[in-house]
This record gives sequence, C-alpha cells and structure tokens, in this order.
Amino acid sequence: MSQHILTTTHGAVVRIQINRPEKKNALTLAMYDAMSEALLAAEADPAVRVILFAGAESCFTAGNDLGDFLDNPPSGEESPVFRFLKTLIAAQKPVLAAVHGVAVGIGTTMLLHCDLVWAGPSARFQLPFVNLGLTPEAASSLILPQLMGHRRAAELLLLGETFDAETALAVGLVNGLRADSELDDYVLHKAQTLAAKPPTAVRLSKELMKRWPAEAVRQTMSAEGEIFIARLHSPEAREAMTAFFERRQPDFSRAVDDVM
Repeated sequence: MSQHILTTTHGAVVRIQINRPEKKNALTLAMYDAMSEALLAAEADPAVRVILFAGAESCFTAGNDLGDFLDNPPSGEESPVFRFLKTLIAAQKPVLAAVHGVAVGIGTTMLLHCDLVWAGPSARFQLPFVNLGLTPEAASSLILPQLMGHRRAAELLLLGETFDAETALAVGLVNGLRADSELDDYVLHKAQTLAAKPPTAVRLSKELMKRWPAEAVRQTMSAEGEIFIARLHSPEAREAMTAFFERRQPDFSRAVDDVM
C-alpha cells in the first residue's frame, strides 16, 4: 500500500484517504494501484459494508500528477488508472465520497461511479481534458449528458472551466453540501447509517440500479481509453503539456493534428 493512500476502519466502513497534500493529492501510478488494492480488499472483506473516499487536508485530488503521468503514460486497459476505474465501477458494495477543495479530472469523473457524494463549499471541480489536448475518460462522455443533458455536459467537458459546489449540486454531481468543518463527520455518519442496513438488500439494490447501464459504461470507457491513449501522443497534447510546465499559455496554431 502506498504511503499516499491510507485506509482506516470505522466499524463496517473502510475509509480510503488520498494523502499527498503537499501536491494537492495529485495521483501517481503507485497511488492508483494502492486504491485498487484497497477497493479489492474492502470488497473481499465480509466485515466491510461501505467504502468511503476522502482527501487529506481540505483537498480531494488535483487529478493526475502530470510529471508521473507523462513519464509513465497509460498504454492499455491494464494501466493503473484504467485498472482503478474498472475496479471502482465493479464495486458491489456502496461507495461514498466526501469532497473538499479541488477535484480535478479523475477527481471529478470518479465521483460519477460513487453511489453517494457530499461536498463542502470549498469544493472546486474541473474537467480539463480538452484543455490538455485530451478527451474524456471514466465513461464521463456517456454519464454526464445522461445526468445533466447535453448542453450542461458540453459546457463542463468542452470549456473545461472550474465550477463550484453549488453548480455540482444543481447538475446532480453531488447529493448535498455541508460545511467544510462538518463534512467528514457527516459523510462518515451517512456511511455508518448505510452500513447498519441489511447488507444483501443494499448490494442487490445497487446492482439493480446499475445493471442496465453497466455494459454501456464498460463499452464507453473502453472506447474513451483508446482515444485518450492516442491523444497523449498528439501535437495538441504535447503543446498543452509543454505549456503547462513552462507556465505559459499554449499556442495550438502550431500544433496541428491529423484528422482522425
């Protein structure tokens, strides 16, 4: 288990904490592997009934650590990031999340596969894939339009702008808002309340709700993954990443992609 992914047990609830606050909880390959391991262990443990994701020190996650990501780009569906997403999507036990501060990229898209999500007023969400010359992942190109309609989804995915907790609530990304000082305790209480309910009834209810969309989600995530991997090697993505590290505005007039 990575030192940057901490698991704690609270009765029948396992809390998985992203713990790299000095980097705004940016995710590395090792952290994705650790989260997959934590999820699989919680799923296999009959004493665990609910899984809860949270971030350390008033931050959920800034998404991928771009340096680590570019040094070790995903090359297929068994890459750590895609393996984590598949593990999350396949979870049979209910998954909750408490979101403070920034939730960027996968920090937002992973919430689409959680069953219940609450956020604090400090939460700031962003889907910056297009800004980086990339495309959506985690089946977000399917789920977001279904959740909020095409125009709202297009606003979030194509413009890639930051949006606040009130907007996240309005579009159905989160269940509700709580004061930042109360959020962790509140969501843990909700998780423990859920853990006290009949576990088989909870599991089967989740399975029924996710049964029919499941194949569409898997197919979409697979198609997104192929395009995402190809985009990582595109001139647009190279210019966007270079500009990020050079702390300048990207110039896409000199980054011409072949028509796909």
